[in-house]
Amino acid sequence: MSEGAEPSPADPAGAPTRLADFVELAKPGITALICLVAVGGFVLADPRSIDLPRLAILVATGASASAGAAMLNHYLDRDLDLRMKRTRGRPLPAERIAPEGLAAALGIGLLALGIGAATVFLNPLTGFSILLGGLTYVVVYTLWLKRRSSWNIVVGGFAGSAPALAGSAAAVGGYTWGVVAFAVLVFLWTPPHFWSLALLLKDDYARAGLPMLPRMDDTGFSGKVVVVSAALLVPAALLIGVSGAVTWPVLVALLALGLLFVALTLPLWRVVTAKTARRGFIFSGPYLLLVIVALIANAPLVLHGFPTGL
Repeated sequence: MSEGAEPSPADPAGAPTRLADFVELAKPGITALICLVAVGGFVLADPRSIDLPRLAILVATGASASAGAAMLNHYLDRDLDLRMKRTRGRPLPAERIAPEGLAAALGIGLLALGIGAATVFLNPLTGFSILLGGLTYVVVYTLWLKRRSSWNIVVGGFAGSAPALAGSAAAVGGYTWGVVAFAVLVFLWTPPHFWSLALLLKDDYARAGLPMLPRMDDTGFSGKVVVVSAALLVPAALLIGVSGAVTWPVLVALLALGLLFVALTLPLWRVVTAKTARRGFIFSGPYLLLVIVALIANAPLVLHGFPTGL
């Protein structure tokens, strides 16, 4: 659908169903990625003993909390979304959900349900980890930093790391060093992912008054920051290896993925264009997905006696 052709609230034939609107508010893509990060943390914490019922509860409670936090983010950012071409067609700025406070109420309910159920059916540390992630995303990132500081994405990146910690807590009742290192990697992944997007949509973010880049008025500097932040993923992978949590084949795979990410962002060091920014952004999502796949594949390798650590 082209720009400016979004269906109006009064156009029931073109408008999505109410269910589809609420699904969109839950940010299913991000929620799925959050759940996968939690699965990665769960498997990495104890690859020799994977309790599938506990893992299922972790995914269910994490999905509920993530969807709730996403709905609150939509609600709190509805005025910003209206200013941006990329987001003005979302359910709240397009007025497809009324009253709009319903989205906030449902978000609070789902977030509370996820935290509470994780606390009761898993353990308090898992619930606390999910709570930390939700508070970081909704309060620290959305309410406080997003409109005020270009550090918003850096600090807000903890919201993506918290599910890894929740996975470890659910699996072994605590945080293992390997999972802490994985959480650091997810934390460091967030800036190059979102800053690459910000370079692509610089004018749109500026229109909304959001300081999404290290320097809104200097994309050359911002491009170099993306390259440096991507490069930090390589030592983060080494940190996972130092923890002794993964086998050698998995560590090599993590290092190779990190080096590929750097290679794809490296043109940004010389010149920032839509083409050079798009390369890094397009790979950033698959990068994290492949990292998680590698961590899940680590479990059978451990069981088959592959050496771990550095």
